[in-house]
Amino acid sequence: MSKASDRINLTNQFLIAMPSMADAVFAGAVIYVCEHNERGALGLMINRPTDIVLQALFNRIDLKLENEPLLHLPVYFGGPVQAERGFVLHEPTSTQYNSSMQVPGGLAMTTSKDVLEEIAFGKGPEKFLLTLGHAGWSAGQLEEEISRNGWLNVEADPGIIFNVPAEQRFTAALSILGVSPAMLSSEAGHA
Repeated sequence: MSKASDRINLTNQFLIAMPSMADAVFAGAVIYVCEHNERGALGLMINRPTDIVLQALFNRIDLKLENEPLLHLPVYFGGPVQAERGFVLHEPTSTQYNSSMQVPGGLAMTTSKDVLEEIAFGKGPEKFLLTLGHAGWSAGQLEEEISRNGWLNVEADPGIIFNVPAEQRFTAALSILGVSPAMLSSEAGHA
């Protein structure tokens, strides 16, 4: 039995789906891990834009978004858990939002409407990604998926989230490891 101090912590890392990923929802996914502890893990998929744009989402929640560059930005599919709920992954700010989590060494994730109000008024975080839903794992589940060759992990790079087009984020995340998609195998190797 391993001690708690032996437990891996994937907070502020990317999870990159391997070809052996059994769950079709996560095939080709890159997930930013917001929290990973003894109770499980929570992350947001950063490379699955939906057909919904910010303007449409803001209209649904009775917020007027007038910032032209933001109107047509996509809302992302963050994962299958709480798919009707919004999650805003953003650069850390000095503003304290009602429901916000600072990712140690990384970004912030906010679920309260006040961050969207600030964005609508042009006062919110400059760099952000809005998702509907999140990915979640119960205690030990993520570690088990990694042991079955389901995921690669690497230190997250916010530049990939905010500056790289969604369709290139998978390859960009792999490149941190010096790996290309062609090098991936669905077979797990064990010494």
